[in-house]
Amino acid sequence: MRSASLMDTTHSKRIGILGGTFNPPHLGHMILAQDAAEAFQLDHVWFLPCAQPAHKPYTIVAAAEHRVNMVKLCMGNDPRWQCSLLEIERAGVSYTIDTLQAVTQQRPDVDWHFIVGADTLLELHSWRNIEAVLSLCWMIAMRRPGLPGADALRNQIQLPAPWPDVLIEGLFEGHLIDVSSTEIRKRVAQKRSIRYLVPAEVEQYILAHELYCQGHNEGDVSSKP
Repeated sequence: MRSASLMDTTHSKRIGILGGTFNPPHLGHMILAQDAAEAFQLDHVWFLPCAQPAHKPYTIVAAAEHRVNMVKLCMGNDPRWQCSLLEIERAGVSYTIDTLQAVTQQRPDVDWHFIVGADTLLELHSWRNIEAVLSLCWMIAMRRPGLPGADALRNQIQLPAPWPDVLIEGLFEGHLIDVSSTEIRKRVAQKRSIRYLVPAEVEQYILAHELYCQGHNEGDVSSKP
């Protein structure tokens, strides 16, 4: 059980993990990464595309190669960002506990921070080995439009004490950008513009490879248990 403050420096490095399908990645992902890095003084943020979503398996998912390429295009030359292939190379459904156990074994010198939207805090009770997950990383969560304040949110977290208090300590205010991969896939299928929702390089990549042109399903997967 962690007893230090979230902002205490236990190790020399502070790395955030932003996981998801990135199907496709968009400017909202990049803004979330930057806001989290600034709010919690992160040295780096690892973008971690999953091989296979654990939730909503019927969502049409582009091939891993395409999603990785698009993430790298989003990152540009920013030295703060890194694309990790850990879950892609593992293949199959990856659970957060598996990933955290792997990275903490590989890099015990790092304080790991798992970046999510604040709505995810209300789903954590359904995650596999959630208390083990919370013992391996700091969970940091950006408030999203329409969510209640910190006190009300604390009361809705379905985990035993002291986890609601610990999780609320990781709540932060960022830019409230309401962009989703689901919306982008729909717009591509409808032959509508996705300019200003993704970097220009990602827009060109999607068009060049004809991604998301034929059909789509509801349900964007941004995190997994």
